[in-house]
Amino acid sequence: MLQLLTVPLSNPDNLNLILGQTHFIKSVEDIHEALFEAVPGIAFGLAFCEASGKRLVRHSGTDVGLTELACTNAEAIGAGHSFVVFLGQGYFPINVLPKIRDVPEVCRIFCATANPVEVVVAETGQGRSILGVVDGFSPLGIESEADIAARKALLREFGYKA
Repeated sequence: MLQLLTVPLSNPDNLNLILGQTHFIKSVEDIHEALFEAVPGIAFGLAFCEASGKRLVRHSGTDVGLTELACTNAEAIGAGHSFVVFLGQGYFPINVLPKIRDVPEVCRIFCATANPVEVVVAETGQGRSILGVVDGFSPLGIESEADIAARKALLREFGYKA
């Protein structure tokens, strides 16, 4: 029997996170290496839901608290071969996503965000699968000229535009 669920991710500090799907247990080490290669010294926690064998939540990271947060969320999602990465304050997905996408066993990225996230999950007698995510909230309107100027200023404040 198929059941649809939404699993809200726990992210009490509004940290940036990346949720994806991969296909091999060595992903834990490969994603760890990719993150560190992208930004040496990065603070992160990573958890991966093993889909066969012992079916454990495998984990790694450079920060114990972030790793525990990743494990808590991975276990709540419970979908085989899914992974979640929590980035420390001041680290952004834009700096690490290319390296994560280059990991040969990474199949897809569902989201990379600091917004509230609900994971849409299908559950069958065999297990769980991520169908998609609800990332943040629905738009409230079209940006005005003032909103455009504020957006451009914010990008410059973050250093992403000159």
